[in-house]
Amino acid sequence: MRGNDIESMDGWMEEALDQARVAAASGEVPVGAVVVRGGEVLGRGHNRREERGDPVAHAELEAIAGARRFVEGWRFEGCTMYVTLEPCAMCAGALVNARFERLVFGAADPKAGFCGSLGDLVRDPRLNHRLEVVAGVRAADSSRLLKVFFAGLR
Repeated sequence: MRGNDIESMDGWMEEALDQARVAAASGEVPVGAVVVRGGEVLGRGHNRREERGDPVAHAELEAIAGARRFVEGWRFEGCTMYVTLEPCAMCAGALVNARFERLVFGAADPKAGFCGSLGDLVRDPRLNHRLEVVAGVRAADSSRLLKVFFAGLR
């Protein structure tokens, strides 16, 4: 990976971290996501499960819904999902089914992550689509937000 790729990923992850901060400020688990294509943010999202009383209101799905108006059809070809926490099985499945090109995430999720931790749905060779995965981008910042949030609940 070239230096400017790393800098670019860092900048897009900062946008996802901003979304995670919005989630935390509203009492949600601080996970944020952005959908990027061609150097442009198409959609942003953060966890809204508590606000909406909706078990599928995860940051990734919120970002996909926001990006939908800029994508022809249902295929998110050429799109990258930046998310602060490793996606769960539901969100990993959505990324595969929507045909995302790449996933960049911050903190690993050993309890629910399905992009390398508990399983690896996004790179499973049995599926008809796989994503490039870049893990650990701004992981310390992502982890810190989660730790501070959960410490405040105890």
